Amino acid sequence: MAFIALTKPRIIELLLITTVPVMFLAEQGVPDLWLVLVTCLGGYLSAGGANALNMWYDRDIDALMERTSQRPLVTGMVSPNECLAFGIALAIGSTLLFGFAVNWLSAWLALGALLFYSIVYTMILKRRTSQNIVWGGIAGCMPVLIGWSSVTNSLSYAPVILFLVMFFWTPPHYWPLSMKVKDDYARAGVPMLPVLASNKVVARQIVLYSWVMVGASLLLTPLGYTGWFYTVVALLAGGFWLWEAHALQNRAKAEVSGAKLKEMRLFHWSITYVSLLFVAVAVDPFLR
Repeated sequence: MAFIALTKPRIIELLLITTVPVMFLAEQGVPDLWLVLVTCLGGYLSAGGANALNMWYDRDIDALMERTSQRPLVTGMVSPNECLAFGIALAIGSTLLFGFAVNWLSAWLALGALLFYSIVYTMILKRRTSQNIVWGGIAGCMPVLIGWSSVTNSLSYAPVILFLVMFFWTPPHYWPLSMKVKDDYARAGVPMLPVLASNKVVARQIVLYSWVMVGASLLLTPLGYTGWFYTVVALLAGGFWLWEAHALQNRAKAEVSGAKLKEMRLFHWSITYVSLLFVAVAVDPFLR
């Protein structure tokens, strides 16, 4: 169980939610179920390897944060060397699985995401800049490209648009959580934006990213990739997101804090939003 915990299964669930629906969109119907299974397995192993390497490098700050204090390396259930070997093994295994069972384009995309998260985000950005989650989030956007390429062995505008949706989704998804646990990040010396800026500044950034994200989500239909069902879901879910984002900004402007800020409302809705949007991506081809 300790090694499974190293892969951060709950985070990977969200990555797979964005992978499989894109395969339906690329196929314009039901993709080969064996391909879906192998792609999901490869995606889990790749993301799990990245998460294990992240825990290996971040074990010092994980010990200082209440939110991460029970991770396997902090509690001693797994040694640093075991974690490092596990992460490398998953990286190699997932790349080979993608390459031989899916295609090599998907393999290189998955490996690129793993290296970006493990090196660029974890080792370079996370401890140095408040924009860490903005650019580090690129790794979490890659599953939409992998889902498309696994079916078509190519890329197109549709997965690039969904990549942009996830790119602009990541900061307003993660910053509310960072606002909630900013004392944890401050204690560990991690310069998350809520640690360095006021709630008002963070909320304003959340609103800006939210508007761009919703705008990007609506590009699929005029380009001919989706129809009325996806458009309706994107408008309704995006509209409610913007309502919540502006409500958070209004509470931040009133300089409330603690429970009254209710920052976790947007965090929880962000997970629901992306789930609804990508379910619509999968269902839409059957209703056109």
